Amino acid sequence: MKRFTLNAVAAAAACLFASSTWAAATIVIVNGDPANVGFNDPTVVAPVGGNAGTTLGTQRLNAFQAAANKWGATLTSSSTIRVLSTWEALTCTPTSAVLGSAGATQVFRDFAGAPQTGAWFGKAQTGKLTGADPDPSTADIRARFNINLGTANCLAGSPFYLGLDGNHGNSVDLVTVLTHEFGHGLGFQTFTNGLTGAQLGGVPSIWDFFLKDATTNKLWKDMTNAERMASSLKSSKLVWTGSIANAAAANLLQQGSPALTLLSPANIAGTVQVGTASFGPALNSPGKTGEIMPVVDTAPNLGLACGPLSAINAAAVNGKIALVDRGVCSFTIKAKAVQDAGAIGVIVADNVAGSPPPGLGGADPTVTIPAVRISLEDGNALKVALAKRTRLHSNVFANLGVNLAMRAGADASGRLLMFAPNPYQSGSSVSHYDTSAFPNLLMEPAINGDLTHEVTPPFDLSFPLLRDIGW
Repeated sequence: MKRFTLNAVAAAAACLFASSTWAAATIVIVNGDPANVGFNDPTVVAPVGGNAGTTLGTQRLNAFQAAANKWGATLTSSSTIRVLSTWEALTCTPTSAVLGSAGATQVFRDFAGAPQTGAWFGKAQTGKLTGADPDPSTADIRARFNINLGTANCLAGSPFYLGLDGNHGNSVDLVTVLTHEFGHGLGFQTFTNGLTGAQLGGVPSIWDFFLKDATTNKLWKDMTNAERMASSLKSSKLVWTGSIANAAAANLLQQGSPALTLLSPANIAGTVQVGTASFGPALNSPGKTGEIMPVVDTAPNLGLACGPLSAINAAAVNGKIALVDRGVCSFTIKAKAVQDAGAIGVIVADNVAGSPPPGLGGADPTVTIPAVRISLEDGNALKVALAKRTRLHSNVFANLGVNLAMRAGADASGRLLMFAPNPYQSGSSVSHYDTSAFPNLLMEPAINGDLTHEVTPPFDLSFPLLRDIGW
């Protein structure tokens, strides 16, 4: 058996708290906090949301136990899973914060019982597969959570909600965050560096046997470092191939995904990822089908549409889907300008690189046509296809609406999309489900307020993916 230590675990006096004894796996919270800090904070508090603790430290511990119990009741392992946990000052600003982090402390490969040779497995999963703790001197998972959350300089006004009932309001539900982070420590992560493409010790993670680039049709385990680097930036093109998670997704994810579907000419046919608008009608099916025509009102070859269109531009977009460029004025002004010229929809091409394309903000009740944003890269590609247009026709046809052939968070082949934004987001890219998933999933890179504490269908897809990798 080969071993690699990812994090040094502090050797200090600690208290142990186990998940429910009737669970299929026993998960122990190892209290690594010093006196009067974190779990040991003696501040008196009132019970809240089913959390009966009467000190701040006890309530924090009870929330940790609730998340541990959820995973303990879901997993099967005869090896005790230990989570070394501390409350610390993590990265913060008044408007944003790192809520917490967790991951495997060690990885192992080529052990008896491994479902795949030549692959790294996290310590907790290795214990499950071998039936014994591979290193009793080291915790399986290292977890850190933000002790300052909700204070003036740390996501002010949004503290952790310590109740166990999900009624968090505008606060951040701690049990949800814990359940998410424990999921990473249990195996919802790759140990390959997506930023550089380098595999840990030159060996792929078990994760990389299921992660595929849909544009090259290669699994991550078979790529070069450069290919993995490029793949980690391909939003909507990085997919999961595991049969268990994808089968569950077919019954859980919403049928229909917002999209710009290019219909003709054949050489550009396909689906383009879009950001939806907070104004105008919601995208629907069958949506709006028509010819795409660009607005060109600013050199070089830009169409800002920040005021009434010229007669030439108005004639070009009348009855068609207008393509405009981001910049100078608001999205609602652009949409209203092309609507007044007779356009049936509007596409805003971004002016800065990055994907996936964000939504379009703003409000104007007089906008009655659908609007979306596409990335700079997709916008430039679309402009190339439109370059041969005449004054009134481009012969480039598309549908702007909801693509019922796809599910929200999966590709056209039904494979779950993984989070691959450009630029790369350390700690988030590759090791999460994509944010396009709906209903929202626990293992997306941001915690959404509508999540439950569940990890299995029909509510969530966290456990099906862990089953794919051998749990």
